[in-house]
Amino acid sequence: MSPAASSSALRQLFENRFASLAAEVEELLAEAREQGRTEFAGRMNQATRRLRQSADLEELCATLVDAAGELASGAALFRIEGDTARGERIRGVSEECAEHFRELEIPLAAAPALAGAVESRDLVTAVSSAAEVSARLVALAGHGADGRVNIFPVVVGERVPALLYAWGTSQGPAIELLAQVAGAVWSVSFQPPPEPVEPAPLVQIAPAVESAPAALEPASAWQSLSADEQQIHLRAQRFARVHVAEMRLYEAEAVRMGRAQRNLYEVLRKQIDAGREQFRKEFFMRCASMVDYFHLELVRTLANDDGEMLGNEYPGPMVA
Repeated sequence: MSPAASSSALRQLFENRFASLAAEVEELLAEAREQGRTEFAGRMNQATRRLRQSADLEELCATLVDAAGELASGAALFRIEGDTARGERIRGVSEECAEHFRELEIPLAAAPALAGAVESRDLVTAVSSAAEVSARLVALAGHGADGRVNIFPVVVGERVPALLYAWGTSQGPAIELLAQVAGAVWSVSFQPPPEPVEPAPLVQIAPAVESAPAALEPASAWQSLSADEQQIHLRAQRFARVHVAEMRLYEAEAVRMGRAQRNLYEVLRKQIDAGREQFRKEFFMRCASMVDYFHLELVRTLANDDGEMLGNEYPGPMVA
């Protein structure tokens, strides 16, 4: 073989080997990405299950902060009492700072970012400055001058009893959905019963546990139900809240696409139809007074109170 032919053959051998190695590397990277997605989904599923199984508010709050702490450089939970945010739990700081955090009380008037999340009941992203979140919080969390924080309200009915606060490198959409799941569990499992009033006003959406569900509206309609029927209605509400919250958690990209295109039902048809069918079997077929809480939750949470966002193909609320 001539030197030229030998050089050409050697070059071809190297090129083939390089192509083979490149393919192997790409395959390994694809496997790593898929494994990463699987592990992340497993962690989120475990966190959601722990939130749903919380025995009391203390466990719910601890689970929420622990889960958020794994998705951010640091996370904290504030309880909102009147016009004050009180430190409950914090992750990502020293033990000494964590102890001081439990004694922290921040007037909402002195922390516009916290106040904005409470008032808007929506995510607030702010600069981690004393002017936005208070000097004491900046010191305890060790915020830098040019840092950013995300503040997620835990919405329970029409109020915000807690704020989930995350900073540094964070996976915002996942943390937001955990806050929403926690709010749904709090709404159904840990709301105190309302004070009796006469005459009772129309009930708002997202009622407290053992209060009349929204779709029944007049309190007299709720009071006319038997105790067993009331419990079925409450279980139906919890099913709807948790099922839709999980849909937002595990189908976040589809939800964003459906909202942008105003066709949520089209992009989530399989999940919505499965939920509707389960709701029908578990609640409509067992309770003559049942109303479609699943539809109400789809409109309120998934479509942001805009029913047309579900799209023209959405079949609408179920009827008995």
